[in-house]
Order: sequence, then C-alpha cells, then structure tokens
Amino acid sequence: MARVAFRLRIKAGVEEQYDLAHRSVWPALLDKLKEVGISKYSIFRREQDLFLFMHVENFDAAWRALGDDPINLQWQQEMGRLFEPVPGLKPGERFAMMEEVFYLD
Repeated sequence: MARVAFRLRIKAGVEEQYDLAHRSVWPALLDKLKEVGISKYSIFRREQDLFLFMHVENFDAAWRALGDDPINLQWQQEMGRLFEPVPGLKPGERFAMMEEVFYLD
C-alpha cells in the first residue's frame, strides 16, 4: 500500500468554511474513497495551506475513478471555489506531490 502526500491551498477567509465542510463529509463520498482504495486519509491545515496524506492502492487509478464519479464531481465543484493555486506547482502538475524523505514505523 503506497503512502501519498500532497499540498493544496485555500483562499484567505474561507478557512472556517473549509473546516466545517470537512466535519461532515458526505457518507457516499467517504464510501467512494474507500471503494477506490483510499484509506487512512488525513487533511492537515495551517492557515491557507493544506497537507493531505493517504494510503492508496494506486493513486492515479483512484483519481481516474473519482474523476468519473458524480458524487465526487459535485463535492469537487463545491470545494473548488475555495481553492487557489499552490505556490511552486510545476507546469502540468495537478497536485503538488510531496516526496517522502523519512518514515518511522
């Protein structure tokens, strides 16, 4: 099982709205995340910066499957208005993927 981490950034002033939405993520979306092989999914926030961590069977396959899911698409549409570009995102990158440099099990 791969462990994956990446960064996102929300707009200034929407922090509480973002947090509130994630206190009640739709059950159908949670089921879909598990169905595509995502587990141990955490989101950490410091001001506007988000750090996302998950275990996932195959990150690319999971995101392709989520890209076709109507519930995920609706969630992404609602959340999408809260985001701004991540500083340092390279051309063609969808996510600012993090490289693991240390792990203690």
